[in-house]
Amino acid sequence: MSFNRRKFNRLLLAGTGAVVAAPFVRAQGAWPNKPMRVIVPYAPGGFTDVMARLVSQHLSTRLGQPVLVENKPGGGSLIGVDAIAKSQPDGYTFGVVIAAYAANMTLYQKLPYAQKDLQPVSLIGVSPLVAAVNKDLPYKTAQQMIAFAKANPGKISYGSSGNGSAVHLSTELLKMLTGTYMLHIPYRGAAPALSDLIGGHIQLFMDAASGLIQPIKTGKVQGIGVASDKRLPALPDVPTFIEQGIKGFTGSTWAGMLAPTGTPPEVIKRVSDEIAQIVKLPDVVSRFETMGVIPSGSGPQEFDRFIEEEIKKWGNVIKTAKITAD
Repeated sequence: MSFNRRKFNRLLLAGTGAVVAAPFVRAQGAWPNKPMRVIVPYAPGGFTDVMARLVSQHLSTRLGQPVLVENKPGGGSLIGVDAIAKSQPDGYTFGVVIAAYAANMTLYQKLPYAQKDLQPVSLIGVSPLVAAVNKDLPYKTAQQMIAFAKANPGKISYGSSGNGSAVHLSTELLKMLTGTYMLHIPYRGAAPALSDLIGGHIQLFMDAASGLIQPIKTGKVQGIGVASDKRLPALPDVPTFIEQGIKGFTGSTWAGMLAPTGTPPEVIKRVSDEIAQIVKLPDVVSRFETMGVIPSGSGPQEFDRFIEEEIKKWGNVIKTAKITAD
């Protein structure tokens, strides 16, 4: 048999490629090979928890491993976020955070973790805030409310789900943009604030759309504005603040996935790519629409830029309004 060098070289290169590729294939196949966990820095049942469980359910199906949600509430989300930051970066621990994560970078003088300890994975979705007033008040639109607030400084009390929350900061931004003074009443969560709005103990409350859609639709409260550049499909009759002449006013809460820094980049990319597909699934799109959530599914770099913009935006509000965590 004659020696064919060209054929030999092709075989040698093919064999070398197989040797080089084999560890890569094995490494790719090795993850995930055990259950994963998603830490939520809040109690079960809230916006963050619902978003985390919805995504985790689909991740489990697509990755072929259980994806377990672990709630670690407390400390204004600091306990849970710290747990994410200090977890092993082995690709088996992730976390879902909301807008408070960005605000806390300025709100607290000292954090138990650093921003560099956490790696952005994907922005899952954004929920523009909706403002509502007590249904028995004479003002029924944002402009009417602003006119009343200017004529009666301090006569409007607004509730929030706590100091430094997206609701608190967004309402303070509204005050800045309109030159009004309204009294802040912080609550331990959105539910008691909404209850007091319905009962007439406060006049204004802004919340994620999921918390106000039904009260507005059933007439328990009066929706006066959406803090976004577009109306929400779930509340088509509630105009945006921008439509009502309050230029530049936007405010939202959002849900995004993080991982401890050092998590393998190929794992970060895989999870991010899966989330980008998950938020397009018909059942997820439908659920988001009923919650007033705008799907995102952005990649790690885009989410990183989004976080930086949020830190800057809300940092300015915190400093200007002299807001503290207490």
